[in-house]
Amino acid sequence: MNGPRGSSSLRSAFSYCVQQVRNYDYHHYLCLLELPPQMRKAAFALRAFNVETARAMDVASDPKIGLMRLLWWQEAIDKLYTKKTVNHPAAQALSWAISEHSISKPWLKRSVEARIRDAQREADDIPESVEELEKYAEDTVSTLLYNTLQAGGISSTAADHAASHIGKASGLVLLLKSLPYHCTRNRHHNYIPVELAEKHGLLVKQGGMSEILLDNDSREGLCNVVFEIASVANVHLLKARELAGKVPAEAKPVLLHSVPVQVLLDSLSKVHFDVFDPRMQRGVLGVPPLWFQVRLKWYSWRSTF
Repeated sequence: MNGPRGSSSLRSAFSYCVQQVRNYDYHHYLCLLELPPQMRKAAFALRAFNVETARAMDVASDPKIGLMRLLWWQEAIDKLYTKKTVNHPAAQALSWAISEHSISKPWLKRSVEARIRDAQREADDIPESVEELEKYAEDTVSTLLYNTLQAGGISSTAADHAASHIGKASGLVLLLKSLPYHCTRNRHHNYIPVELAEKHGLLVKQGGMSEILLDNDSREGLCNVVFEIASVANVHLLKARELAGKVPAEAKPVLLHSVPVQVLLDSLSKVHFDVFDPRMQRGVLGVPPLWFQVRLKWYSWRSTF
């Protein structure tokens, strides 16, 4: 992509990426602004790719169309690594990041393939355990952090381990936050594990089929399920922070994604883990936007996560 036209096209692609992240992943948009300037372009390309794949099923009028979009992205990644042109602004930006920063293909593939498997779930295909949700979170969120560290030229086992824990924690709490939305699309069954649903009286078995029951009578049981999953996320957050002393300074801005996790856990605690409480939809993850930004800046200024 050489010459003025190529440069203009690439600028437009990155502008698109920034706008997509700002519109659909605002709390992480604010996190990316704390990155060193030389890392931001690649980070926004990666995060925009995540936005495109994460929203594929939500924006589609038919689940089959959403699945087709995910399969398109799976094929697009293969094309980008053979230097073929893909006519999509997020793909153009990602192509630049791959070329300039040697982004790892397996992590990108792992992310989109996890979303494809999720999209292919049958209505009665309910995860058995929280561990399955943790695996999904690592495949879709931790991999994004691994690639961002890689884009910054950061090679650190401690940073990778911290990113793994933060990604799992982030994926878990965001699944919890999105439960009300998924209920409206009849997809809530995908994210409440059988073991917890049965433990807290949400599992109904009829005719050899299992179903998650969510109504006013089951509100307390759901809150208990949310508390247990949030507790697992909190453990991952604590494990990540235990590694802070071993993580190199240049990696810590990437790991500021721990801040949205902490804010969301705090917001859940304030509403007694009731994800349907309207306060959870206010501001940024349940807190005023200015408060979120101040907290993020505080962690950034202290060079911690």
